[in-house]
Amino acid sequence: MWVDQRHQRIIELIATVGRVEADVVAVELRVSRETIRRDLMLLEGQGQLKRVHGGAVRADPPPERPFRTRQRVQMEAKKRIARAASELVQPGISCFIDAGTTTAAFAEAIAGIEDVLVITNSIEIAVHLRGANAKSDVVLLGGRMALEVPATHGELTIAEIGRHRVDLAILSPVGIDPTAGVTYHELAEAAIARAMMEHAARTLLLADHTKLGSISRSVICRCEDLDTLVSDAVAERLDAYRAAGLRRVVSAG
Repeated sequence: MWVDQRHQRIIELIATVGRVEADVVAVELRVSRETIRRDLMLLEGQGQLKRVHGGAVRADPPPERPFRTRQRVQMEAKKRIARAASELVQPGISCFIDAGTTTAAFAEAIAGIEDVLVITNSIEIAVHLRGANAKSDVVLLGGRMALEVPATHGELTIAEIGRHRVDLAILSPVGIDPTAGVTYHELAEAAIARAMMEHAARTLLLADHTKLGSISRSVICRCEDLDTLVSDAVAERLDAYRAAGLRRVVSAG
């Protein structure tokens, strides 16, 4: 097995189970324990993992920026992504939209599309669509109020999601990586995204170029579980996601 293949497998295992044992990985990959030790040292230097006695664990992800800060970062890219994604929405469609700054831009972009059912946990999205006299039917999911993000979450919210079956789940995660998959920083937000995916026929992921290759602490799915990724990243960076099994990539560059 080539070095890059070993590294991909190690990262994949850590993303899935949170920890790897050097002896176990050495047996699985049919190499010496010393080879795995060198692999772990190199991957730790790249910030991909953290070595511990006998193996390695996930690297501590950097904290997500505050919501109000995210509202001012990469907004032109987010608007381009939102416009490109809105072209995939047809009148009469039903969708979940999770809470985020990119999904908020998406909600603005679809405000003029007729007869769209929007089910969201984002208070900002719900208020915007109503205030803009959008032609959408809007359902705001109940639940606990989040402390920092204007949104609902928790068991009540997830239970309400389970009462619906929609055409699309529109999500905007913290990161998407060809090996580690789609990740969120907050466990509560990841639980909402996961539930929305489970109750939607298709999943549409919105991610600007800064999120590609990023890995946070809560995995919701692998790339092959997604239907469409919309991103402003250059084409060469998107090839890796196609190779990882993602069905469709839409460029918003």
